[in-house]
Amino acid sequence: MSIDHAAPPPPTGPVPLAPELALQLLAGMLRIRRMEEKCAELYGQTKIRGFLHLYIGEEAVAAGAMPAFTPQDNIVATYREHGHALLRGVGMERIMAEMYGKREGCSRGRGGSMHLFDAATRFYGGNAIVGGGLPLAAGLALAAKLQREPRLTACFFGEGAMAEGAFHEAMNLAALWQLPVLFCCENNLYAMGTALERSESQTDLCSKARAYGVEARSVDGMDVVAVHDAARLAAQWVRNAGQPLFLELRTYRFRAHSMFDAELYRDKAEVEAWKKRGPIHTYTARLKAQGLLTEAQFLELDRQVEGEVQRAVDFAEAGAWEPVEDLLKDVTRPPAGIVEAAP
Repeated sequence: MSIDHAAPPPPTGPVPLAPELALQLLAGMLRIRRMEEKCAELYGQTKIRGFLHLYIGEEAVAAGAMPAFTPQDNIVATYREHGHALLRGVGMERIMAEMYGKREGCSRGRGGSMHLFDAATRFYGGNAIVGGGLPLAAGLALAAKLQREPRLTACFFGEGAMAEGAFHEAMNLAALWQLPVLFCCENNLYAMGTALERSESQTDLCSKARAYGVEARSVDGMDVVAVHDAARLAAQWVRNAGQPLFLELRTYRFRAHSMFDAELYRDKAEVEAWKKRGPIHTYTARLKAQGLLTEAQFLELDRQVEGEVQRAVDFAEAGAWEPVEDLLKDVTRPPAGIVEAAP
């Protein structure tokens, strides 16, 4: 089934939010964008190594959704999770140190870009396996239900994960057991390098969730106000009903799938058209038109964010490498007397 890859018209009109929240959403998007731009620069300098999947272009999803959750809620994400971790409350310094592989990182330097984790903020990854976070989210929600804890679990994943068995298993169990899970599908139209219509025979993603009897909704993921409203109402629905809900967030990444991606599968004109629909500058324009933001205020906010990024880099640069003698720390060993089979 063919689908339209054209960028939709940009959102217009007044921002119907309190000024403090309106500026908070802008700051969230800017913090993600500037941090990731610096990460791309550091990757080119080989300061950051391994895999690196950037969220640039999709910032409105994390920035709009995260304020809808309470500190008691669980958050599960995919390998493109830097923005989710940052706005969940994981410090930028600890994120950057983790990118460097330093032991001051949120995963002690052992996870890197794809495995950010922070129990204190109930941020349970960062999962490198496509769809790997979905069963975890169902398990966390089941635990909360059995323990009668008033918390929901929000699970972020790309549309490519919907072709995995883990998606269908998690959706089925969440519906059967009435689990408080908010399934947030970040549909950026390309699962790695494959267009949605080339990998999915049914491109109406909400219909897949409804096939399991799960409430499903879709929203413009490039509009931070629309995302915030949708996430807030969805989270409220999950809490009140004690049931799962599927939320499709239609978005678009401006950078390649990863730093190793030659990006030969997208027309450059398509990418440029979507950049004109970028969530930061369209939202900034609305705030300025409404009188909630001046150019001077925007530049000052950007300066503050740049300072935060530089402090994070300095922290990571000053961090320590894990001692060689600690490399086997936390690695499970076989019980005494059991000899491992030779490969």
